[in-house]
Amino acid sequence: MTEFTILTVCTGNICRSPLAEQLLRAGMAHWSEVSVASAGSGALVGKPMTDQAQALSSRFGATDAAAHIARALTVEHVRAADLILALSREHRRAIVELLPRASRKTFTLRELARLIADVPAEELEHAARLDSSDVAGRFAELVDVAASRRGLVAPPESPDDDDVIDPYRQPDGVYEASAQQLVPAVQTVLAQFARVAAVTLP
Repeated sequence: MTEFTILTVCTGNICRSPLAEQLLRAGMAHWSEVSVASAGSGALVGKPMTDQAQALSSRFGATDAAAHIARALTVEHVRAADLILALSREHRRAIVELLPRASRKTFTLRELARLIADVPAEELEHAARLDSSDVAGRFAELVDVAASRRGLVAPPESPDDDDVIDPYRQPDGVYEASAQQLVPAVQTVLAQFARVAAVTLP
């Protein structure tokens, strides 16, 4: 069985990227082929998630926030991942600087959600031709589709709209605002992965 690996990346790996990691893992739990991990470009190595981030993780359906331990991003993490979701454009740049050839599989979380939210059925034909049991292959096809839609899908009104704001050391309201950007993007990504897993030829 081929595995499909997702890596989420922020700065400290104690707020945004573990929250995205845990929500993606919870939403993909029924696909045993999928693994999700996170790391930080300036990680507070060994630290747990902040209390506010843990509370958000639990509120939105994850169950493993308390077990999180921050780790530093390495080129090996980037090389091994099939999809890398940065929480801001700054993190995306840091990832591609580590491994330039990773650019095609690296997006900000909100960028990926924007690119795949309304993929026409005909663009999923290659995925539909794969056996329905080849979940990893179908997911890889969706990543390729997303990469091919760069420059074709209308950009956001502001470049900042592809970022999730950093709530670290900020009031609870900033954590809420950050979650309001992160959670809908995760939900869109989950919905489109579910769609491509089930797609069939017309």
